[in-house]
Amino acid sequence: MPTFEEITRPLDPDPSENPWVNGPPPPEPVAIVAYTPEWPRRYQAVAAEVRAALGRVVLDIDHVGSTSVEGLAAKDVIDVDLTVADPRDEEAYVPALVRIGFVLTVREPSWHQHRLLRLADPRTNLHVFGPDCPELVRHRMFRDWLRAHPEDRARYEDAKRAAVPGGGNVMDYNGRKEKTVHAIYERLFRAAGML
Repeated sequence: MPTFEEITRPLDPDPSENPWVNGPPPPEPVAIVAYTPEWPRRYQAVAAEVRAALGRVVLDIDHVGSTSVEGLAAKDVIDVDLTVADPRDEEAYVPALVRIGFVLTVREPSWHQHRLLRLADPRTNLHVFGPDCPELVRHRMFRDWLRAHPEDRARYEDAKRAAVPGGGNVMDYNGRKEKTVHAIYERLFRAAGML
C-alpha cells in the first residue's frame, strides 16, 4: 500500500522522456458533453473484453475519470485503470490487448511505469499500472469524492468547461483545469486525514 506522502505528493514524469510510442497523436478539439448512462455500460463491456483477453494477468480493473462520475459532463472517452503485476512486462498484456483493438500509445517509465493503450470504438484510454501504485489510489479517491460531493463536482465541471477555449491539445486543456483539480485533491486529502 502506498504511503500517505506518496499519494498526496504526485510524481511528475521526467520532462526529458518522450512518452509517445508512435509519435504524438494529431491535435483534436476537446469537446465536453453531458453525462450519459451509456458510459458505465461502455466501461462494463470494455472491462469484460479486457478480462477475457488477459485472464489472470488482470489484478484489478476500474472505471475512473469523469465518465465514472454520474451527472458529470466529460469528454466522450472512457478512462480505465488496469492493474497488472509489472507494467514493464509488456509481453504479458500488450499483444493480447492489441488483438482486441487497443494500440499502445504511451510508455512512461519515469511515471509509475505507466502505459496507455487506446481503443477507437468505444473510445477508451486504458491506463496500466502496477500494484500499490499511488496513482491508482488517487484516481479512485478523486472519483469517489466527486460522486459524494456535488459542490466539487459542479466546481470541476465548471473548470472543465472553462478550460476548453484556448485550443491546443488535451494536455493544454488539462493544464488549464489543474488549479481546480489540485484544490479538490487538497480538500479530499485533508478530509481523509492524509495532510
